[in-house]
Amino acid sequence: MLLTVPGLLNPLQREKIQELLQGASFVDGRQTAGFAAARVKNNLEVQLPPERRKVLSRLIMASLGHSEVFRYGVLPHRVADPIVARYEPGMAYGEHVDDAIMGTSGPRFRTDVSMTIFLNPPESYDGGELVVRTSFGEKKIKLPAGDAVFYPASSLHQVAPVSRGERLVILTWIQSYVRDPAQRELLYELNLAREPLLKEAPGARITSYVDRCYANLLRMWSEL
Repeated sequence: MLLTVPGLLNPLQREKIQELLQGASFVDGRQTAGFAAARVKNNLEVQLPPERRKVLSRLIMASLGHSEVFRYGVLPHRVADPIVARYEPGMAYGEHVDDAIMGTSGPRFRTDVSMTIFLNPPESYDGGELVVRTSFGEKKIKLPAGDAVFYPASSLHQVAPVSRGERLVILTWIQSYVRDPAQRELLYELNLAREPLLKEAPGARITSYVDRCYANLLRMWSEL
């Protein structure tokens, strides 16, 4: 399941991120890639001082905390520190799946969901689409600045070559309470029916049935 969140970052937040990135150095992105991914990865990743890195993490987590798509579609348990990646002309990231286990400075965690937040306007660069292979074929994703997309970390995906301008994105990975992407999708869609019922007909029997089904499926499938 691919989920997009328009305007996850507002203009003021994007401006703050640009301030944090000013004067920062970018290094070869292969330093953070696993063995297989490093063979097809060609990008740059920011190196921020600890204080700036903390501010960036707090800003991203605050934005995610206000997103219902993130809360109910991803069902987050642990979230990795964000990475800012830059692609210049000629750079790309070949087809790969993300590392199954991440975490070096803190607890190790399983990556169930990947997230990309686009930081610059799509018309400011050519190429650079996020291409995710799904059961319905390839999906090409290139969103407005501030928009985010969530997709299974287990899916084959790539970043198409950039031929003009600069692609700047924020990346992170999430361990979900529900490991299986098909189960997460069912819970998300069930909740889309559950939320209106809870608001519009809280005392109705059908609301009770749907709410109980959601709670018990989440209990059945969740991992702690």
